[in-house]
Amino acid sequence: MKSVFAAGRSNVLIPVVLVLVAAFLANASVASADQLQAVAGAQSHDKGKQVLAFLPNELWIHEGDSVQWSFPTDERHTVTFLTSGQVRPKFQTGCPGSTPDGSSYDGSTCVNSDVLIGGPTYTVTFPKPGNFKLACLVHLYMTGTVHVLGLAENLPFDQTYYDRQAHNERHELMSDASGLEARGQAIAERTSATEVVAGIADVVATTGGGAQSSAVMRFLNDRIVVNVGDTVEWTNLAVGASHTVTFGTEPADPFAPASANVTTDHDGALHAVIGSPTDSVHSGLFSPAPGERTGAAQAPLGVTRFRVTFTAPGTFRYICALHDDEGMVGTVVVRR
Repeated sequence: MKSVFAAGRSNVLIPVVLVLVAAFLANASVASADQLQAVAGAQSHDKGKQVLAFLPNELWIHEGDSVQWSFPTDERHTVTFLTSGQVRPKFQTGCPGSTPDGSSYDGSTCVNSDVLIGGPTYTVTFPKPGNFKLACLVHLYMTGTVHVLGLAENLPFDQTYYDRQAHNERHELMSDASGLEARGQAIAERTSATEVVAGIADVVATTGGGAQSSAVMRFLNDRIVVNVGDTVEWTNLAVGASHTVTFGTEPADPFAPASANVTTDHDGALHAVIGSPTDSVHSGLFSPAPGERTGAAQAPLGVTRFRVTFTAPGTFRYICALHDDEGMVGTVVVRR
């Protein structure tokens, strides 16, 4: 009787044990798939100073883990992983297009968040070991690295460390932006009475993972007074960032080419003539040339200057069609 009961109990316990083991393995699998939090960009309260950086821009995770980036700024950014050797596309076209939140990246096909602003998040899962370059397609000098290690390897840092690093880098880059603003204002004032700096940016910090930049999205000398017949010149000092000077009606597409009333001077600067505050003139994008790279074709000169000759008095208001929502606006007062 005892042996029969023992056998029966054993038969009952086996499936119970199997269920418990399966549950344990499932929970262990879930526990091993961690997610790190990171940030794409940062900005000052008035939005005029922008940190063009992944914070932090170098992460170590295990295979199967994921990283979630948040997009807290009014400046456009992407989280993009291209394939090895892939030609960097324009951000309007993606790699091509965008891939869904939660996409998996192993280096074989590109992953792209599309352009995100103002609060959303984007998550990428990494199923196998490797070292993967992270890029923002909007900003040339905003890159990073995700190191994916095998499960048996120890991770060097945890989320608390990355949070502290992101905080410190944000503070340093924002401080650099304040210095850039003062420098841009001084450049405009000492160059001439009719000079405006159309934004200023610099690659001011690099880590082992990639490049980080600070930028000022402002016209420095944003209110200028000139006389009829004077020519005002805007110069873009923002390395890796484009701007426009747009009077009157803003084009439906801020990336539209220069309007038909814009010509090119012999030194390569763009030039327009405005005779009324109601005139519409759009410079199109202008920016410094990208950095050179050994083994690649030399980049052409960038278009860094836009000039406007004013033939009538009045108050002429203008914007950067890309960054007016961040407060990049200005005024030219023309006296007789």
